[in-house]
Amino acid sequence: MRNIYIIGTGMTAFGKFLDVEHRDLAKAAIDEALSDAGLEKKEIQTAHVANCLWGYFKEQHGIRGQLVMAHCGMRGIPVFNHEGACASAVAAFNSAWKDIQTGLYDCTLAVGVEKLADNDKAKSLKAFNAFVDVEHPELSEAALAEMKKNDLDPSMIPPSVGQRSIFMDGYGLGGRIHMKKYGSTVRQFAAVAAKNHNNGSLNPKAQYRFTQTIEQVLEDRMVSYPLTRAMCAPTGDGAAAAILCSEDYLRKLPQKVQDRAIKVLASIYTSDLDYGVLVNGMTGPRRAAMAAYEMAGVGPERIDVVEVHDASAVGEIKQTEDLGLFDYGKGGEAAEAGVTAIVGSLPVNPSGGLIARGHPIGATGLAQIYELAMQLRGEAGERQVKNAKIALAQNSGGDLHKTGAALAVTILMK
Repeated sequence: MRNIYIIGTGMTAFGKFLDVEHRDLAKAAIDEALSDAGLEKKEIQTAHVANCLWGYFKEQHGIRGQLVMAHCGMRGIPVFNHEGACASAVAAFNSAWKDIQTGLYDCTLAVGVEKLADNDKAKSLKAFNAFVDVEHPELSEAALAEMKKNDLDPSMIPPSVGQRSIFMDGYGLGGRIHMKKYGSTVRQFAAVAAKNHNNGSLNPKAQYRFTQTIEQVLEDRMVSYPLTRAMCAPTGDGAAAAILCSEDYLRKLPQKVQDRAIKVLASIYTSDLDYGVLVNGMTGPRRAAMAAYEMAGVGPERIDVVEVHDASAVGEIKQTEDLGLFDYGKGGEAAEAGVTAIVGSLPVNPSGGLIARGHPIGATGLAQIYELAMQLRGEAGERQVKNAKIALAQNSGGDLHKTGAALAVTILMK
C-alpha cells in the first residue's frame, strides 16, 4: 500500500449556531485545513463531504457536498457525498484515503458538517430516528427483546426523566447488561463522564467547557438508567476537515509541512458488526480493531492516546474493551482508577469526547482525527498527552437491528 499522510486539519468550535449555514461551517473548517497545510484550493484533487441531516432540517438532499465545495470556490473536481450516521465523517476520510491508494490522486480532502441544533428540541432528538431501520422496526424490536433477556430486574431501574434520543435508551440497556455481566458500576460510568467534562474544559473548541465531579454527574437528572444527562453527548453544530496526500506529494512540500505530517497507519471502515456475539472469542468491533492493528503493524499495547465514540459514558467503556485496550469488564475499573485520564497511562478522549466536545453527527469522526493530529504534533496545549507517538480513533454509527450499522478504526503515527 502507498504511504499516506495528513498534512492539514481544521475544525470549527462545536456548539449551537442557529443562524450559521451548513456551507459556512464547512468552509471555515476547510479554510483552516488549507492554511494548516499551506496549500491553495487548486491543490485539492478530490473532495469527500459527510453530512446526514441537512435534508431532514432544510430539505437539502442530493447535492450537499457539491454545494459545500462550490461555496468554497473549489469547482471542477470530483465531489462525493457520504452518509453513515455518526460514522459519516470517517467514511469520507476513508474514501479520501482510498482515492490516494488507487494511485489516481495525490492530494484529497475530507470534510464533515452537521447542524443538529433547532429551536424545537424534540425535532432535533427525533432526527436520530433516521439511523435505524424505519421500514421494518419489527426486526429491531425482536432483537431488542432478545437483548432485554439480559437486562437488570425492572425493580432496580429508576424511571427516566425528560426528552432523549432513542439511542440513549439503547446505551442505557447496554450499560445495564454490562453491569449485570461484569459487575461494572454507575460510579464507573460517572468517572468517564467527569473525566471527559474536565478534558473538555481545556479544549477551546468544545461545546461544553465546564468541569464536573463524579458526584455532580451522579446527581444530574436520569436520562435512561444508568445514564444521567451528564453522561450523554449533547446535540449541536460544527464541522471538521482533513487534507491527505501521498508520500511523493509530501516530499515536494516545504520542510515545515513535512515535519508536521501525520502518517495514516490504518484506516478500517466496515458495517453490520454484532456487538454481543463472540466469534473465536471476539465481538465484531474487536475483529475490526484487530484488522486495524494488523494493517498498522502495531498492537493495542503501542497506542499512546485514543479518541472513541462516547455518545454515552457506557459507550466509552465498551469501545475501549472492544478495541482490546482493556479486557472485557475492566474498562470501567480503568476509568475509575484514572488510567484513561490525560495524565494516565492510556489517555482516552483528551478532547472531551462526544460528551463534552460535542457530537454534530456528520463531523464527529473528523473531529477525532483533528484532536489526534494535535496530540501527535504536540500542539494540544493544556490537554496535551505526554510523548504521544501513536494514536487511535474509533467511530461508530447507526443501529442495524441492534448491531452496529457502521464502524471505523483509524490508527495514526507522528
